[in-house]
Amino acid sequence: MSSDPHHLLKAWLALILWLIVIAIESSAYFSAHNTGRFLYPLLHFLFGLDPSRFDFWHFVIRKSGHVFGYGLLSILLFRAWRETLPAFGNPKWTFRWANISVLGTALVASLDEWHQSYIPSRTGSVRDVILDTCAGIGAQILLFLWVKLWTSRELHRT
Repeated sequence: MSSDPHHLLKAWLALILWLIVIAIESSAYFSAHNTGRFLYPLLHFLFGLDPSRFDFWHFVIRKSGHVFGYGLLSILLFRAWRETLPAFGNPKWTFRWANISVLGTALVASLDEWHQSYIPSRTGSVRDVILDTCAGIGAQILLFLWVKLWTSRELHRT
């Protein structure tokens, strides 16, 4: 936990801005049909992709967006909770912060898919909630490994 309120504000502001990005991406403007309209010409121009193979790559790009977006959400949640909730000994990573972050990621993913189920050009999917939650878990594992690696490097320097 930081004693500086400026760090606390920055952590929560970054999280709120990312939640706004997720909400915008959840709109009809980012339906598969609409993203396909600009992704196909781009992929065709860059890689010569033909229409028969576009659907596969379009799917991969969209699901990769889920993994990136919700992985980042999990990290931003972790950062916000780390700045907010105290922990004994001032650690850089705790299960408490990671668990709250994964639960928050699952909650946002669930609400996002529920919201999309009411938009005619979108579909709400339990599979996407699972994918998004797994991305959050993966981000926490990577964050844990990063902190452990960083801490061990600092110990070896001294």
